[in-house]
Amino acid sequence: MNKVASSVALQISSVAYRYGERVALDGVTFDVGVGEVFGLLGPNGSGKSTLFKLLSTLVPLQKAGEIRIFDLDVRTQATLIRQGIGVVFQHPALDKQLTVAENLRYHGRLYGMKSPAISKRIDELLERFRLADRAKEIVNTLSGGMRRKVELVKAMLPSPRLLILDEPSTGLDVNARIDLARTLDDLRARGELTVILTTHLMDEADRCDRLAVLDRGKLLKTGTPDTLKDEIGGDVITFGGRDLDGLELAVRDRLKLQPARVRDRLRIERPQAHLFVPELINALPGMIDTVSIGRPTLDDVFVHLTGRQLHDVGAEVTDSTSRRR
Repeated sequence: MNKVASSVALQISSVAYRYGERVALDGVTFDVGVGEVFGLLGPNGSGKSTLFKLLSTLVPLQKAGEIRIFDLDVRTQATLIRQGIGVVFQHPALDKQLTVAENLRYHGRLYGMKSPAISKRIDELLERFRLADRAKEIVNTLSGGMRRKVELVKAMLPSPRLLILDEPSTGLDVNARIDLARTLDDLRARGELTVILTTHLMDEADRCDRLAVLDRGKLLKTGTPDTLKDEIGGDVITFGGRDLDGLELAVRDRLKLQPARVRDRLRIERPQAHLFVPELINALPGMIDTVSIGRPTLDDVFVHLTGRQLHDVGAEVTDSTSRRR
């Protein structure tokens, strides 16, 4: 892929995608700058996996919309694009019966790399990822975190300018996820590597430079994690009681507020929430059993935009899928 002077790594314009009658993407438009770590945040069924497939050229773009990666058109220049991207799938794509080095060597040959260059690049990357002592180990003997690192090394082998990751923390424990985040930060700090990742995890999304929040195929919002949280405009008050229906009705009638219902709690957003809580309790005597105040999180952002919790949406999709089966 030829290097271009543009500061934009990815341009997505009015992209729509359908699986039969189901709309997976509905007019999605956003840009990603060179050197950004950009997250696609959303639940199952939000469209982020379809975007991943389109960006990694696994499926062709349909009629509506345009995608350009470093000013190359995915419709007509997919072969050139593949030469400049690295892809890490949600599920491991390593041969578990081969060693780490054997997996990497075969992958390099698929990219047309010559043996001396492959060996040099493998040694360099294994050293950088602190995997040099694992080169001769069978992949099946490695932990989940180690395998994910090998996947990253494999994706970085052809020196891509764009790294695309699908749910990179899936199956990893907390320590492995922190280590993975540090590794990605280190990769970006070394050059103009742009990273695009799909995620439904709040801590992973919080580490991104910017996010695109997706739901049901629509782009709801883009921005930095802090900007998205600030747009809520205050603190988040979560409260509950034994009669949640009666409590919700009372909040609407007596306080003229429209609370969001999240599981077995009600949720409202207020500036200086600590000053409002006494008013809330006095207006609803004996009805509130629990109340808490917190600064907005990205999960609160999703509730603010949709009225639903992100993880609840994922559960709904899974349940409905199970019923269809």
